[in-house]
This record gives sequence, C-alpha cells and structure tokens, in this order.
Amino acid sequence: MEKPSLPKGTRDFGPLVMARRQYILSIIREVFQRFGFQPLETPAMENLSTLTGKYGEEGDQLLFRILNSGDFLKGTTDDQRANARTLAPYIAEKGLRYDLTVPFARYVVMNRNEVAFPFKRYQIQPVWRADRPQKGRYREFYQCDADVVGTRSLVCEAEIILMIRTVFDKLGIADYTIKVNHRSILNGVAELIGAAGQETALFVAIDKLDKMGEQKVREELSEKGFTAEGIHTLFNVLHTPGNSAAKIAALKERFSGLEAGAQGIADLEAVFRILTDFGTDDTHVEFDISLARGLSYYTGCIFEVKINNVVIGSVSGGGRYDNLTQAFGDKENLSGVGFSFGVDRIYDAMEELQLFPAATLVSSKVLICHFDDESFRYGLGVLATLRNAGIASEIYPEVVKIRKQLDFANKKQIPFTLVLGSEEVGSGLLSLKNLQTGEQEKLYLHDIVDRLATA
Repeated sequence: MEKPSLPKGTRDFGPLVMARRQYILSIIREVFQRFGFQPLETPAMENLSTLTGKYGEEGDQLLFRILNSGDFLKGTTDDQRANARTLAPYIAEKGLRYDLTVPFARYVVMNRNEVAFPFKRYQIQPVWRADRPQKGRYREFYQCDADVVGTRSLVCEAEIILMIRTVFDKLGIADYTIKVNHRSILNGVAELIGAAGQETALFVAIDKLDKMGEQKVREELSEKGFTAEGIHTLFNVLHTPGNSAAKIAALKERFSGLEAGAQGIADLEAVFRILTDFGTDDTHVEFDISLARGLSYYTGCIFEVKINNVVIGSVSGGGRYDNLTQAFGDKENLSGVGFSFGVDRIYDAMEELQLFPAATLVSSKVLICHFDDESFRYGLGVLATLRNAGIASEIYPEVVKIRKQLDFANKKQIPFTLVLGSEEVGSGLLSLKNLQTGEQEKLYLHDIVDRLATA
C-alpha cells in the first residue's frame, strides 16, 4: 500500500503551528477592524472569465483550472485524451482564486447598490497558484487583504503604511522595510529614457532586479531593444542617492515637464505629508524607485514589505488599481487601493527570528486526573463547574494510571492538573498542581476557580 503523502506545495498544520498562525491572524484581524474594515468572504472558485487577464501573462499561466466533475472525458477517444489541446471543451470555465483582490472587485461590481462607498473590506482566505514550490513559496497559502474602493484619497495609502507598522509592532517584528513607489513614476522613468510604449517590458525587467542582479537585467533590456544610452540613464535614475525626501527632490527636478512622473512624485509627497498630519513619520518607509510590482492592474502607489535579515522574500504588498472594476463592465470605474499580508511568509520569518511567545499554544488550562470510577464521576461535576466559569479544562476520559494522565498533560502542555481520589471526593479539598513549577496545594473548588481565572 502506498504511503500517504501531500501534494507538492501544500502542508498540514498541527496544533502548535495552528496556534501560532491564529496568533498572527488574530492580530491582523484586530488591526484591520480598528481601521474600519469589514469582513468579507468569496468562493474558492471563480469563473475563468473573472480571473484571466487580470494578472498579466505570467499570472494567467499560474491559474489552477478546474475540470468538470463526473464523466467529463466520456465520449472522447484515446487520441483525444493523449492530446491535451483537444480536451479544452471538457475543462470547466472555472478556476481556483489566484488572489483576493480580483474576487473583491467582482463582488463590488455585483453588489454596488448594497455597499456603502468608500467600501473598506478585509478578507482572510486561502489562494492557489500553480507555481513551482520552494521555501517561502507554496501552491496553497493564505492571504490577508485589506482594500478600500470608491475613493482616490491618499489617506488610504497612508493608512496602509500605518496598518503595516501597527501589525508588525504587535508581532514584535522590529527590523523591516516598507518600500513604496508609484506607477506614474515608473512611467516617467520610461519616458525619460525614451522608452514610451515599452513600459511593460521595462517594468518586468526592473521587477527582476532582486532576483537576477543589475548585470542580468541590463542584458535582458538590451536583448529587448532598449538603447545603451537609455539603459545607462535608467540605472542612473534607479541609483538616485539619499533618503526618501532626497530622492523625491531629485526626481521632481528630473521629471520637470513630464506629466506622468510629476504626478507620481506629487502623490508620494502627499502620502508622506499625511503621515506627518497623523502625528507620525516615515519610519520603516523607503521610497524605492526600482520597485515595480509585476501585477498589471496597479496604477498608482505600490507597496512591498520585506523583513530584514531573513531568507524569506516579501511578506506584504499592494497598491492602487484605478481600472480593475472596469474589467467587469463597471461604467463608473471605481478606484481602489489595498494590500495583502502573506501569513505563511510572516510565520516563516517569525519562526526564523524566534519571535513567537511561549504561550501561543492553544490548550486547556487544567486537566482533571482521577484514580477510579468514583473520582472520575466526581470529576465530571468539577469539570462542568470549571467550564461554566470560563476556564478551558478537560478530564482524562479513561481510568488509567495517574502517570499516564500526567504524561498526557505534559505532552499537551497543559499547565495545571487536579488529581482526584477518594480523599478529595470526601473532603472537597482538591489537589491543584502547577506542572511548570511543581508547586502543589489543596484548595476548595471555588478557590481553584479564582486561582485559575487569574493564572
């Protein structure tokens, strides 16, 4: 018999891992709600017409397409089945969602008369990508999105920065960088180097800088027909020195007379000014001229977040998408902006940095142990009292040796035990033991409830 296994790029999550994941998710959820975002869920599958054409050519190739259920190959010949192209009519026009932003835009268009604009929603659900699995990259993983649609206000971009900083502060992540750029700045760079009309090829190449290095990107641009002078000017701009304010000042001068680039600089200046109006600054924020996120629907500010000194790639990203709802026939073409936390990557980074609190494991606070049938039945009443008092508790379900029950408590990391025997049943004084310190004392049940409630 074949040993059980998992599909590549997927994982099981045991109790400890789940406890840590829920710790991350609970903090993200609380911050989203604090900033006024409402929860939303959409189906795991969408019509392919909803998904295709929204992620660029590379993204479309990573969509998981869903076969029709039942006898979808009935009536086909062996030759047809051998040729994948002939199976196209038998493949359902559905696919697993690639991200949460496109389904959100579809929801907005379908429900525009029911939602209040600006509509702020958060969504925490799994997504699927037919990618090559590797460390930090999975075929099934969770995203945590927060989006605002129905306003062009740059307050939304500033609040994205604030939410990221708040979440990381609560998670104890201190060394990270929020990289920001603007699609209009990239368009201005393309115009500046004489590459108008070649923006897609330019942005795709720039987006590979972290992975390929400058020399490889230079070679790719040259192969795609960019001039040597244009490539030289490009990297001269990308290497603009100084902090965010210095880069903005330098580009403002270089973009003089270039409408697109000037608008992008003005937007970034406004975002930094709004942060100041919030009573904060640009801590952890870096204006990165080379940031060129690959998804084709971003039209304004773009974000990417990296935790420093870990092997994991970006853990969050997003941006403004002014044309997304138009893809679904929306006449008003609502503007939106949002970002996503990659929970799996945040988890891996926190594990590498050893940032998880010791108390994240979800477990009972007390295990009731017993010597015989009489103390077991008595323990059921004690268990009911503890649970009614809001104390997570359980009783060992079988009459076995006390050592086995205590081993169970230790393995499950339950911090307290109540050991019941004939003496405890008769006197009402119960033995409460702290398994972490070894301290043991006899108390009445109402005192135990008080003790455990504050432990």
